[in-house]
Amino acid sequence: MLLMTTAPYLIVIGGSAGGLQPILTLLPGLNTPLNAAIIIVLHRQNHYESVLTELLSARTNFPVREAAEKEPLESGIIYIAPADYHLLVESDHTLSLDDSEKVNFSRPSIDVTFSSAALAYGSNMTALLLSGANTDGTEGLIDVHEAGGTTAVQDPATADVDYMPRQAIQLAPVDIILPPHEMALFINEMAGV
Repeated sequence: MLLMTTAPYLIVIGGSAGGLQPILTLLPGLNTPLNAAIIIVLHRQNHYESVLTELLSARTNFPVREAAEKEPLESGIIYIAPADYHLLVESDHTLSLDDSEKVNFSRPSIDVTFSSAALAYGSNMTALLLSGANTDGTEGLIDVHEAGGTTAVQDPATADVDYMPRQAIQLAPVDIILPPHEMALFINEMAGV
């Protein structure tokens, strides 16, 4: 069995209500080449699957695709968590899908992806939490911080729904608070571009 010796830096972005707009704002500002893999976890309905991939693809030159079971993470690719599945990052830096119970009323759950990525990547990752109406993402940010990763949250004053970022700022160690127009620069810096 071939083991991956080096994994790309990982950026995991999670959002719920109001989370799509910051993503659409940051995507055009990402530099090429991007020395990181990006995972996006958005709470959404099943019927938005193909529309989301097409919408994000139109805003960036990077490949955007729905994450698949056992798919290895690669630099310069944007992976989207499929609707109605939890997306986990495995220790061998591949992805896995899980249809177990909802977490924080959500599947995919941002916490599930943040926490599994923290275990797999440790300090070699950043988690960015965006606008939303529930507490999903806060526990995952705590796990990312404890694993040595970087934690970032959208400035609640810029969020369409500020409950999720406010909860995170109150309850989790947050390294940086960002408005959407500064997120691309932050990701470029974290990815070493």
